[in-house]
Formats: sequence, C-alpha cells, structure tokens
Amino acid sequence: MQLVTNLRLAAGTAAQHLSDDPALLLLQISRRLPARAVQAVAQRVRRSSRPDSTWEPVLLASLIGGDQPDVIRRLEAALTRGRLSAEHSRALADIALVADRPDLADAFLVLAKGARRIRAAQARRFWYSGAMSAAVGILENAPNAAERQQGRRLAADLHILQGWRPELGAVRYEPLPRRVLHVLTNSLPHTASGYAQRSHSVLLAQQEAGWETLAVTRLGYPVQVGKLAARRRDVVDGVTYARLLPARLAATMDARLQQQAEALLSVALAFRPAVLHTTTHHVNAIVTRAVAEALNIPWVYEVRGQLADTWAATRGPEARNSERYRLFQEREKEAMLAADLVVTLGKAMKGNIVAAGVPETRVLVAPNAVGGIFLAEPLPAAQARTALGLDPEGQYIGTVSSLVAYEGIDDLISAFALLAPTHPRLKLLIVGDGVSSPALKEQVRALDLGGRVIFTGRVPRSKAHLHHQALDLFVVPRKDLPVTRDVTPLKPVEAMACARPVVASRLPALAEIVDEGVSGLLADADNPADLAEKLGPLLASAELQLLMGSSGRRAVLETRTWAANASAMSAAYTKLMEKAH
Repeated sequence: MQLVTNLRLAAGTAAQHLSDDPALLLLQISRRLPARAVQAVAQRVRRSSRPDSTWEPVLLASLIGGDQPDVIRRLEAALTRGRLSAEHSRALADIALVADRPDLADAFLVLAKGARRIRAAQARRFWYSGAMSAAVGILENAPNAAERQQGRRLAADLHILQGWRPELGAVRYEPLPRRVLHVLTNSLPHTASGYAQRSHSVLLAQQEAGWETLAVTRLGYPVQVGKLAARRRDVVDGVTYARLLPARLAATMDARLQQQAEALLSVALAFRPAVLHTTTHHVNAIVTRAVAEALNIPWVYEVRGQLADTWAATRGPEARNSERYRLFQEREKEAMLAADLVVTLGKAMKGNIVAAGVPETRVLVAPNAVGGIFLAEPLPAAQARTALGLDPEGQYIGTVSSLVAYEGIDDLISAFALLAPTHPRLKLLIVGDGVSSPALKEQVRALDLGGRVIFTGRVPRSKAHLHHQALDLFVVPRKDLPVTRDVTPLKPVEAMACARPVVASRLPALAEIVDEGVSGLLADADNPADLAEKLGPLLASAELQLLMGSSGRRAVLETRTWAANASAMSAAYTKLMEKAH
C-alpha cells in the first residue's frame, strides 16, 4: 500500500513539473539516473545530429553532457539564421533559461508570439529573474486551463513570501522533558548532502547527551526526489526519521504547508517534545512556528545558510534587487525574530543575524564539527589511498564537495592544470556530485587532463573519511559571493580533523576555519593562478604538510566537536524550557 501511495505522489509531482517547466524537469530526471548511461545516450544524440541542429533533444543532450558552450553556440546560431516557428522559439526560450541565459530567452520570446502556452513561457522568464508578481499577473486570465493552474501555483508561492502562515488552533498539551523534535528539509539515508550529514551528527550527539530525539522531513520527501520505495520511518545509527507521505498532496504550496503543519502537529502530539528545532529556510520556520504556538512550547531556528544569496548567485548581481530576493529576506528576518533561539554556524553569520535585529543573547553559534570516526587517529595518506584503490605513491590534492557553481571547482581544475606540468606525480581527486558535474568533466576533457583527474561521484558515508585522508592537501576554492563570504562549510573541518592542511579561498567564513600559516593557507578567490601559487610550496614540503595538518587536527578536537555543540544546545534548551514554565 505504501508503494501505491508513493507512486501516486511521484506521478502527481512529475505531472505538475511537466506542466510548469518541462525542460527543467527533463534535466532534473537525467541527474537522478545512472550518470554513465545518461552520458552515453546524450553523446549518441549529439553525434547523430548536424553540428548546427537546434532540435530540442539535441540541445538538452548538450546540457545533460555539460557542454554549455555548445548549447549557447547552437542557440545563438538559431537566432542568427532566423526562420524559426513560434512554437520552436518558445521551446528554445525555455532551454535558454535552463542554460542560465535569460538574454537569449528574451530574444526567443519575441519570436514566439502566437505560440501555444506562450504566457507560461513568459511567466517562467519573470519567475527566473525574481519578478514574481509579474509572473503571476501574466497567467491570471490566460485562455489555457493549464496556464491558469500554473498561475494559481505561482500565486500560492508568492502568497507565502508575502507573509502567509498556516493556521492551527491551540491544543491542551503536556510535554515530556528532554525530548526534542527536529523538522528537516531532507535527511539520510536518501540524501547525503552536508545538510543531511550535519543534521544526523546533531541528532546523534543530542542522543548521547541524554535527549530523546525524533526528526521529521518535509511533506512528500523523499518520494518527491525519486525514492519510490521510501518507508514512513527510517532508522540510521539509532536516529529515527519520520516521513510525512500522504495519499495526495494539496494542489498549491500554501495548502501543502497547511497540510504539513497539521501532520506535524499529529506527530508532535504523539511524541510530546519539549522543544521544536528546525533549520533554514523560512518555509520550515513557518510550519514549525505554527505547531510550537499551538502547543505553547519553545522553538529553535537554525540558520545554516543564506538561501536568498544562494539563489541570487545563479542569477547575477541584479537578482539582489528583485522582488523575490527582498521578500525572501523579509521572511527570513521574520523567522529569526519570532524564534525563541537562533542557532548558526559561525561568527560572520551571527553578525548578520544580530544586524537583522535579533538580540545577541538569543543567538548561539554551533559550528560545523566532527565526531565518530573523524575523532580516531587518521591513516597515513598512502594507506588510505591503498584502501581506495588509488596509487599510494602519487601526490593528491582535491576536495569533497557538492559540485555546484559557487564551490569554484572549475578554478581548482584550472589551478591543477597550471601545476600538472611541473608535478608529474600529482593527481586531482574530486569527491561528490551535483549540477556542475557534467560541465566540470567537460572542462577536464578540454584541458586534456582526463588521466590525472578522478571524479568519484557520491561516496558512501562510511568511506568519506578515507577520501579526506587520501589527500595530501584539501582545497576549498569557493567563489567570492555573499553566500560564500558568510556561510562556513563542513568538509574542510573534517579534513582538518584528518590532519590534512586546507588551502581555501580568502573569504571571512573560511578564515574562521583556516588559521593562515598554521593549519593551512588562503588564496585569492576566483584566481586559479594564486591558488596554484599557494599549493606549490606545500606540495614541495612533506614537513610543512605534517606540521599544518597536526595543528589543524589539534584545533578541531579542541573547539569543533559535535559533543561540545550538543552540550551548548542542551544548556540553551533547558533555559528555554525553564522560561516557558
């Protein structure tokens, strides 16, 4: 029965996305299928087509294959040649948006006048740039029923950003002490992101500190990300994750959040927590706040990122002046001010929260930290490489990261290309996956570095520490953006626990982690030449690597453990409960 429910959920989600943004849906589906098979099909489609073909499957094949220049070349050629039908122009506009070229999308939309569902394409263009009211307005009186339905969905999303909240009546309730209910976006075992890893580590440490924990993920997860065999509960390392998987999801996002709030309230009444704890972004906050107010118990908002800035980073500097960005920031501020306690990752993020008006006494810094196997004495690099089937005699630099644009992995590859000619034993290890993976592999191919750059894809959690330990130097080449200046990542902390020097971009959030000249070095962001210049001397000195690695491990074990975070949170929870009574 659960499988039938899941299939209905998945079908409904796919149908909605197919209607709202078919090009983006096909790209997302491709990322969830086996990469090797997808790439093989994409290459076959491209090879069987003319070099100047603008047939939509060929363009999508180039996108899937990571060949962004080929997509842009074909789109620009189509505009130059002209003679495009309105329907074809509308389809090319959608592909241009997925390729992050709104300027080309605008040109195609001019040629698409008279196309079926042209308003839907125009709405996607407005939505892309954050002009949410314009996107809703253009669909309000659309002649097509599917477009009107899309308009209602977009209007609901805008309604949430304008301040809508779920409504729950107060209930008679008696909490049990030392119980905390976490409300999460995603989790292990279905998602292996840094977010999921941090959540799991927090839950484990709280259990070890004497708290009873339960985690609940968002409505429809993980079925909505393709996990059709998902169950209503998963237990990982003794941590329980509950799923909210109704037979049917409401048609619009505001109605779904009302549905989620009601389901979460039912879980809370059964579990009887004394504290609710949720994480960015504001959608989690409004649901958790509604349940906390219905139960009259405190709630905690953990600010792990600046998701408005993450979105803006993919759109260009003008996005920070958009309606979406402004409303998103307002809702985040509202959530922080309403929470009984705000938890965050570092000093830079705390400064932003206090600047938003949250009293400093209500902000707790719980940095990204280590525990479990990362506390054990690390293996020598050669031994870790042998365990992973890598050349134990080689030199390795690399990273463990989500492969997304702001992480700057393209700059790491460019820096490696500068070092490779003078370091014949040097190899680059890139551990992780993400939307930038195809483009990065294409960059390696174009630089003729294929035999010296290793992409592992996602690796099992049980082997993550071995990949850190297989490296001589761990690199964090993040771009210089608002989100990267303030948000501290987890992986370099784990690398330092493994006694590996860290070379990172010179950004405030990374300078909080890397003690320059002691545990690693800082290089200018967006500058592969400077990154290569910083890596070179470290590669030449095993003694310096050992010294910096030992210093970094010592600092992490003294200041950044999940047990220490759990102790600080436990004390903060206790104060909240005392204040509530």
